[in-house]
Amino acid sequence: MSTDWPFDPITGEVLDEPQDDKKNNQIEYSVSDLSFALKRTLEDTFGFVRVRAELGRVSRPASGHVYLDLKDDKAVLNGIIWKGVASRLKIQPEQGLEVIVTGKITTYPGQSRYQIIIDSLEPAGVGALMALFEERKKKLAAEGLFDENRKKQIPWLPKTIGVVTSPTGAVIRDILHRLNDRFPRHVVVWPVRVQGDSSAQEVANGINGFNAMAPESGTRPDLIIVARGGGSLEDLWGFNEEIVARAAAESQIPLISAVGHETDWTLIDYVADERAPTPTAAAERAVPVRRDLLATIADLSARNPRAMGRLLDERKMRVQSAGRALPKPDDILSLARQRFDTASGRLAQGLKTNLQTHRNHFERTAGRHSLTPLKQQLTRHSETLLRLQTQSTRAITRTLADKSQRLTSTTKLLNTLSHKSVLARGFALVKDDKGKVIRSVKAASAGKQVMLEFSDGEVGAVVNGKKPKSASKESQGTLL
Repeated sequence: MSTDWPFDPITGEVLDEPQDDKKNNQIEYSVSDLSFALKRTLEDTFGFVRVRAELGRVSRPASGHVYLDLKDDKAVLNGIIWKGVASRLKIQPEQGLEVIVTGKITTYPGQSRYQIIIDSLEPAGVGALMALFEERKKKLAAEGLFDENRKKQIPWLPKTIGVVTSPTGAVIRDILHRLNDRFPRHVVVWPVRVQGDSSAQEVANGINGFNAMAPESGTRPDLIIVARGGGSLEDLWGFNEEIVARAAAESQIPLISAVGHETDWTLIDYVADERAPTPTAAAERAVPVRRDLLATIADLSARNPRAMGRLLDERKMRVQSAGRALPKPDDILSLARQRFDTASGRLAQGLKTNLQTHRNHFERTAGRHSLTPLKQQLTRHSETLLRLQTQSTRAITRTLADKSQRLTSTTKLLNTLSHKSVLARGFALVKDDKGKVIRSVKAASAGKQVMLEFSDGEVGAVVNGKKPKSASKESQGTLL
């Protein structure tokens, strides 16, 4: 038997009395006690650790946290990057990237698993970054963002140049100095961070912001220069982010990329309409040299009179040579003049002959024309017209007589059938105050105003409703 006082390995409490090992193993614990005891043990033993691994599954839910797997050829370790830490990472985690992470080992009792809470994440050397760079490069190339046929022509002399860069660095001073030396232009600077966690988003916002300007505003640039000085691969990594490359590809304004030194290549260099090895070179490609243009104009102005003189002399010589090969004007006109003289000599005789021919034709035809046939034809037409006039008069008279007789008969029939003839025989027509005919006793109630129409006029009356003493049963009704 051991003489040591036993204690609870989970809670750390000392037991009341010694117990043998068999009884210690029989202590009962809740699942929560055991899980949280393991959690404390794991966190106290390891604390903060540094792990080199390859990223497996990477998940970004709507909460903003990042859940990922750290793996090698034998094991997998779950990892979590909280939202605040994820927003400050220089390199965003992507599947297949080899990284070195620093964090705290802990457990998740709810699922009985251990995990690492990541505080920092960085690529495992330049090789990992280059692998990620090549992977993104292949992806964008497959989408056609590097194709030459989609790239725009750089304007020869832009009126306004937009520069996306840091306003405090030497890059903007070099660009302005070079532009002033070559050909001063209006420059609009979009200030951004060219290094750090937010540099990629700011550079993309600068490109999109210049494109969003209205053309009539007067400040929208004709050319965009994205510039940064030299640095390590990590320093330039913001220009390798997809958000920057896609913003450059979607730009409607021609864009020159001038990031780093001549040997530094980033994704925006492949997407840009033109790549300059340095920011100074970008300024040189943006505008021509004004002094050279003035010298060229002066030289051309001096050469222009001499060239014009030589051109006129050459044209004069060619005209003279061509003139010597042409026939003389008198030779050209001699044949036409001879033909004119011949024709003018025959003209008078031709007119006389033509006049005589027409006179003979007129005399032959004049004898065959006389007014007698015309007079005879007029006489026949006059007789025909007179005959038709007489016939039409008789037909109209007969028609009018027939229509008059039919009208008289119809009038007699109408008078016979009219109610006026009935009224003339002593009858009367009873109508109400609205002029409607009263056809039955039921419609003539006592006290009702009626009108009595006789053959010679109308009178008003009131129905009294009394029955005459001599009225038969069949004729009983409302009496006046």
